[in-house]
Amino acid sequence: MAREGLNTVVVIDDHPAIISGIAAWCAAADPPVQIVDSGRTPAVAWTDPGLSADVVVFDLLLSGQVPAYPDLRRLVDSGRQVIVYTMREDRETILTCLDLGAFACLAKTEGPGHLVHAIHAASRNLPYTPPSMARAISTDTRPDRPRLTSRELDVLANWFACESKEMVARKLGLSVRTVNSYIDRVRIRYAEAGRPASTKAALVARAIQDGLVRLDEL
Repeated sequence: MAREGLNTVVVIDDHPAIISGIAAWCAAADPPVQIVDSGRTPAVAWTDPGLSADVVVFDLLLSGQVPAYPDLRRLVDSGRQVIVYTMREDRETILTCLDLGAFACLAKTEGPGHLVHAIHAASRNLPYTPPSMARAISTDTRPDRPRLTSRELDVLANWFACESKEMVARKLGLSVRTVNSYIDRVRIRYAEAGRPASTKAALVARAIQDGLVRLDEL
């Protein structure tokens, strides 16, 4: 059973040593994170107690060298907050994971600090950009970038910087409904471009990829 108030995680990885390491890092975190279940296949995330975990830590390469993109897509499409935790550090892999809707993509070489920070951020739906992900985003030159109006950009930038849409509305002199409308329009543009962004964290990643905001502005 998860203790009340703790962030909870289910870990999908086929290396017991990795699972043990993540469990130790999470137990030592401040605040601590509780590993509610772990396993070698995504099945562990679809049954209790893993089904109710706040965050899924997902090894992209399960029992082979073929990335498990279909499993990642299924988890994301079901509304799970997924952190991809992998040995792959190449730009194509990271951008593909983000395009599929992963909350973040971390290399296993990045250590406990970044993973724990990403778990805390994912459980609160706050953006977090580890170094390998930042490098991939900053060098992304793909052409499928939606064109946003200046007002859409204003709303988006202020939403990233504020804790709530209500604060954005007060700051820009708009109604909350209008703020929601602008954000929904941006999401639609990205979906039409084949790069859906269903969460705030995913939309932040898209905006950084496309040069709409800079990392040092977040």
